[in-house]
Amino acid sequence: MSTYKVLEVNDDLPIRTQGNVHSGKVRSVYWLTSADSERLIEEKGYPIPTDTPLAIMIISDRISAFDCIWQGENGLNGVPGKGIALNSVAAHWFKLFDQSGLAGNHIVDIPHPYIWIVRKAQTVKVEAIARQYITGSMWRDYAKGVRNFCGIDLPEGLQANQKLDEVLITPSTKGIITDVPDVPPVDDVNITRDNIVNNLAAFNFKSLADVDQYEKLLTEGFKLISAQLADLGQIFVDTKFEFGYVDEIDGSQTLIYIDEVGTPDSSRIWDEAAYKDGKIIENSKEGFRQLLINNVPDSDVLLNKDRMPEREALAQGYKLPVEVMMQVSDTYVGIASKIIGEQIEIPQDPRAEIIELLDKEYGLIDK
Repeated sequence: MSTYKVLEVNDDLPIRTQGNVHSGKVRSVYWLTSADSERLIEEKGYPIPTDTPLAIMIISDRISAFDCIWQGENGLNGVPGKGIALNSVAAHWFKLFDQSGLAGNHIVDIPHPYIWIVRKAQTVKVEAIARQYITGSMWRDYAKGVRNFCGIDLPEGLQANQKLDEVLITPSTKGIITDVPDVPPVDDVNITRDNIVNNLAAFNFKSLADVDQYEKLLTEGFKLISAQLADLGQIFVDTKFEFGYVDEIDGSQTLIYIDEVGTPDSSRIWDEAAYKDGKIIENSKEGFRQLLINNVPDSDVLLNKDRMPEREALAQGYKLPVEVMMQVSDTYVGIASKIIGEQIEIPQDPRAEIIELLDKEYGLIDK
């Protein structure tokens, strides 16, 4: 473990940017100057309009769960190999989607396992979620007697972790949506298809046909990943996709996949043999979430949104044992290696490699 340097902080790299670095829970986005974007599009031959804004997206090895960042003992403030595992898996599925004629994506170049160069997209404000099994928040609601989930009527008699008759689309809001009837102005709140089609502009959709298209891309993408994982003895349980519009060279606008797809962070993946034996073995971040639930002093702090201040304080002070962090590393690197068909190699010093590459091959480092 000590031979690896995890990339914990990824928003302070000396990359020449336009505006502030946008840092999420796991990735940081560096928007390039218009001059650098145009130069790279021409130098590298990216098949997009020359006035397209580009960004350098750097993934970290941080691990988030329950809207908090978690750390390990002995200064291990990330999970070795996690970032490269996520990037490798998402890029693998994006490539298959492209080859299958589904839709393109926002990545224009992958110069290093921790780096994506992406094009700017107009984001659709919907977290596109597909489910093949009843578990997680859907099961928690169902167990309380809820029978309508995101506008979908569920039958009586379902059991926890049961396979559903079909893949269900259960969207939620991406960001805060205001002035839409029946939709609270809260991030990540469940919505129905009717909420979307009756308020297209609020969710950044350009037409009703594009709502049909996002559902098609979500469902067909889900089924493609599910079929591939089945060949590896894995069950694709549920997942979240995101979409956005981009301008193409011919002047058209197209709906594409953005963010990440089919990763252990954005999906639940179960071991098929264990499931048939009545057990759940998680090969995704859900395993880490369950580990936290079982190890923190009071699991309600993690599950109750009303106790968010306590949860944040817990996450800041709580250090997971190194062996637990390495167990999580084994899960991420193991499932990613299976999916891409080759062993994930963890860089010794990702930060130094990133800076050197972006300097020598892309001319983007301010000195």
